[in-house]
Amino acid sequence: MRTLHFTKGQGTGNDFILFLDEDGTNDISPAEVAVLCNRNFGVGADGVIRVIKSAAISEGASSLAEEPSAEWFMDYRNADGSIAEMCGNGIRVFARYLTEKGLVELPDTKVLHVGTRAGVRDIQRNKAGFAVDMGRWKPESDEFLVTARGLEVSRPGQGINVGNPHVVVALAEQVELDSLDLAVAPGIVPVPQSGANVEFVVPSEPMVTNGVGKISMRVFERGVGETLSCGTGIVAAALATRLWAGASAPNQWTVDVPGGTLGVRMFATEEGEHVGLSGPAELSFEGTYTFSS
Repeated sequence: MRTLHFTKGQGTGNDFILFLDEDGTNDISPAEVAVLCNRNFGVGADGVIRVIKSAAISEGASSLAEEPSAEWFMDYRNADGSIAEMCGNGIRVFARYLTEKGLVELPDTKVLHVGTRAGVRDIQRNKAGFAVDMGRWKPESDEFLVTARGLEVSRPGQGINVGNPHVVVALAEQVELDSLDLAVAPGIVPVPQSGANVEFVVPSEPMVTNGVGKISMRVFERGVGETLSCGTGIVAAALATRLWAGASAPNQWTVDVPGGTLGVRMFATEEGEHVGLSGPAELSFEGTYTFSS
């Protein structure tokens, strides 16, 4: 039997199990990830984050080549044990873990560089908790049709890639959003090669107030199911809504999800437009889990 020391954390209800594996000698299997994340028989979480040095994981080489100061790598796995490229809520919780455990210092003026499978992400403290530069994004050219339990007809979906794939669906009113049954995975046609998270979005009325857009969202995450929040999904939903709204749409948004509210900001850089995500991140408790075999 093997015992794992872990920390539980959450960002707007999107919850994670974190464990330190600094030198890459204490990894766990996909099956063990699934056991840990099981809410009836394990600890319960939307995903597992292995906290590892970039130099100790093969995927970290590209992170260090991109940014030599990206000492730490967020090795993220979905609740079913599958590997994911990035997690917008998870990386804020990752930053909280690093700072509270004394693994890094992050004063207000400093930027923390973290390696992920979607590239290096830059993190700073702010009043909401942490702000993450999610990097460049791109709309997908494929046209998708999405079906979901609770929708009478299929709806068009906008593909958005923010380091991991998303399909965003616009709904007409809040009652449609509330009546969705996301216990069953939405159908996507054509099926994305690597799967996709699916976001359902309703604009507020009015959609823009004092130059800030506002939407409500629910999400079905691949490899997990419906979650209370999804950081990359929130970013994708704001980007898709801005695309639909046209050239006059704002570059700042607030997004309401079942777990809370987060901020999204689009901004220009030398390499193209980036998108940022800000919101809270908390560590809940620590414990040990003993695997039976």
